[in-house]
Amino acid sequence: MNITSFLIYCVIVTFTPGPTNIVILSTVQGFGIKRAMEYSYGATIAFGALLAISAILNTVLVSIIPKILIVMQIIGTLYILYLAYQIYKMDTSGSTEKQVATLRSGFIMQFVNPKVVLFTMTVIPSFVMPYYTDPHLLAIFVAIITAIGFLAFVTWVIFGAIFKEILLKYQKLVNVSMSLFLIYSAIMGSGLVELIGR
Repeated sequence: MNITSFLIYCVIVTFTPGPTNIVILSTVQGFGIKRAMEYSYGATIAFGALLAISAILNTVLVSIIPKILIVMQIIGTLYILYLAYQIYKMDTSGSTEKQVATLRSGFIMQFVNPKVVLFTMTVIPSFVMPYYTDPHLLAIFVAIITAIGFLAFVTWVIFGAIFKEILLKYQKLVNVSMSLFLIYSAIMGSGLVELIGR
């Protein structure tokens, strides 16, 4: 097993901007570190659960992957667009805090986030299972990858906290920008670009 390529893949996918990281950044800006960490805990729990599911059910998932991807793309796209709207309305909507910045919403986001679902379905079978199939070793790799994901989420919380004053000063611009990033993520994850390109 090439540990370097495995770690590079994990770090690039988890640390680069995606729907979860963008929501974390917006949550820090709108509701503070505590709320962002609560969201991050939910996201981390779901991230680990998805990795465990991938490790346990790899054989079954591979045989039905096209159906899973289509359903997850539709659900994920709709949920990400919903979050984009919530972030856009953040400064005027009193209900946004309950809907976006919770452990539950962080948990749900991972299951409908195409980037995370695709990553968790590919990292274990591509990098780990060709070399290690012992359940104890698979559990260790799930824990390692989950820890990397958690570090990525915390990095986005810290980034948001450091730049909070700037983000608050330009709140509407930041909300619009974060919403546009989420809309972009939704479009890229929906599969529409591939369909149009055919």
